[in-house]
Amino acid sequence: MPEPSVVLTADETLTSTYRRIPLADFLGCVPYERVPKAVYKLLDTQLPHRDGVLVEAPYSLRKVEAALLEAGYRVVVAHPRHIHRFIGDSTAIVGISAMDPLGLGPVSTMFTAGVYTAYSAVKFRQLVSRIKRIRERRGLRFRIVVGGSGAWQLGGRLEELGVDHIVVGETEHVIGSLMQEIAEGKAPSVIHVEGYPSVDEIPVIRGASYKGMVEAMRGCGRGCSFCTPNLRAARYIPLDKIKAEVEVNVRAGLEKAWVHGDDIFLYKLEDRRSFHPNTEAVVELFKEVVSIRGLRGANPTHTSIAPVVADRELLPKLSEVLKAGVGRWIGVQPGLETGSPRLVERHMGNKAKPFQPEEWPEVVLEATKLFNLSYWFPAYTLIVGLPGEEEEDCWLTARLIASMRRLRRSMGGRGHFTVTPLAYIPATPASRGFRPLEDMTEARFHVIYQAWLATAEEVQRSVGMFTRGLVASMVVKPVLKLGAELILDHIRAWGRKMGYDPDKRIEPLDLPAHTPSIPLPRR
Repeated sequence: MPEPSVVLTADETLTSTYRRIPLADFLGCVPYERVPKAVYKLLDTQLPHRDGVLVEAPYSLRKVEAALLEAGYRVVVAHPRHIHRFIGDSTAIVGISAMDPLGLGPVSTMFTAGVYTAYSAVKFRQLVSRIKRIRERRGLRFRIVVGGSGAWQLGGRLEELGVDHIVVGETEHVIGSLMQEIAEGKAPSVIHVEGYPSVDEIPVIRGASYKGMVEAMRGCGRGCSFCTPNLRAARYIPLDKIKAEVEVNVRAGLEKAWVHGDDIFLYKLEDRRSFHPNTEAVVELFKEVVSIRGLRGANPTHTSIAPVVADRELLPKLSEVLKAGVGRWIGVQPGLETGSPRLVERHMGNKAKPFQPEEWPEVVLEATKLFNLSYWFPAYTLIVGLPGEEEEDCWLTARLIASMRRLRRSMGGRGHFTVTPLAYIPATPASRGFRPLEDMTEARFHVIYQAWLATAEEVQRSVGMFTRGLVASMVVKPVLKLGAELILDHIRAWGRKMGYDPDKRIEPLDLPAHTPSIPLPRR
C-alpha cells in the first residue's frame, strides 16, 4: 500500500483487550514496579491486526481517522508494535491518541500513589521512543503529535519526551487546517482547539472500533465542578449516525455495541431544570440499536444514578430491550463520587437532581437496589480529595459504602456492584489535585479501604460471571481472586504503617438495610 501522509496509533495499554474481562482495562493504571510482569503479560491480549493495520481500533482513533479521510488525507491506523511498517518519506504526521500518557489520571494517581509508574506511562514512553528512533535512523522529518483526553499531561514536557505537538480539545471541525499547519511547521507546540464540532461536523467512523464502541452523546450538562466532560457542550448524536456506526462494526464481524455517552441517561434531555430523564428517547435509542441485523446485544457505558430512582420505569424498560436477566447482566459505570451531601451541594448540585443534595446517600442506596433488581451491575467510582473535603465528609462516604455492602448481603445472589476510588484531578488548573501520600488522613484511608473491601468481596462472589473458557477458569480467575486479596493485604499493611486501624468498625448509615422506596422528588 502507498505510504500514508498521516499514521495514527496508540500505546499498547489502549490496544490491549485484557482478555475482554470487564474493568480489566484499568490494568494499564497499575504500578509497573509492583505488579509482576508475568501477570500483566497473562492479561495483555492485543487487538487483531491485518499486516500491521488494526482491524479493531480504539474509538478515538477511528474518529480522527474518519475526520482526516473527509479532509482528504491519506491515513492508516497502525498497531503500535508494527508502526515502523507505515512510516516513510511521505509521512507528514504520526498521531498518537493518549488517555493517560504519564500516569497522572485519577485511577493511576490512586494506584501509584504518585511514587510508582503506571503501565500506561511506560508503554507511552516506549512507543514515542520507538517512533523517534525510526525518524532518526531514516532521516525523516515528520511531526509527532499527541491528542486525546490525556494530552494535557504532557504540557511543559514535550522536549523531554520528544513530542512535537499536543492537541487539547475536540478537533473534527478544524482537523484539516490544523494538520496542514502542523505539517508546514506553522503550529505552536501546545494547541488548544477553540469551540466544538456540531453533530453535523462529527463524522461516522470508517473502520471497526474496539468493543463495538459507538458514540451517542458528548458532554453531560450537569455542571459538576471536577468533571472534564462538563467543560464540553452537551450534544446528542442523531440516531441515523449512531446506527451507521453500529453497522460499520457489524460488517466487520462485531456482534455487540457499546453505546457511549458521558451520561447516557441524559440522552436528548429536555428537562434541564430538574434533570428528569427523557426515558422515551433513551429507550428508543437502544431499541433502534438492537434492531440492527447481525447485532446480538448492546450495552451502555457511563450512566448517572439519580435518573434510575427518578423514573423507576427506566431500567425495567431498558432491561426488556437489552434482554437483561439471569446470565446476562448489564454492566455500567456510574459516578457515586461521595457520600457527603455537603460536597454534593458544593461541587455537583445537579448530580442529585431531581432530588436534593441531602437525599444523595438514600438515592445511591435505592439506585443500587434498582440496578440489581433489573440485572444491572454498577461499577461505581468515587473521588477522594475534593476541594474543601473534611474528615466528616469522608466518614460519611465510608459509612455509605458500608451501607451498600450491607444492602448487597441482604440481596443474596442478586446484589452486585464494585467501588473504585479515584484521586481528585482538577478539570482546570485552578486547584491542586489529591496526592495520596501527602494528603492521606484516617478518614480518607477508610474510604479507600471500604471501597476496596466492596470490590474484593464482589470479585470473590462474581468473578465467574465474567471469566469463561478454560484459560479463564484455570488461570485468570484464580489470579483475579488472589490479586484482590493481595491488594487488600497491601492496603491493610500500609494503613497500619501510617497509624490507622483497618479493623476499625465502620458503622453503616442510619438507614434500613432494605432501603424503602423513596418518594418522588421533593420540590
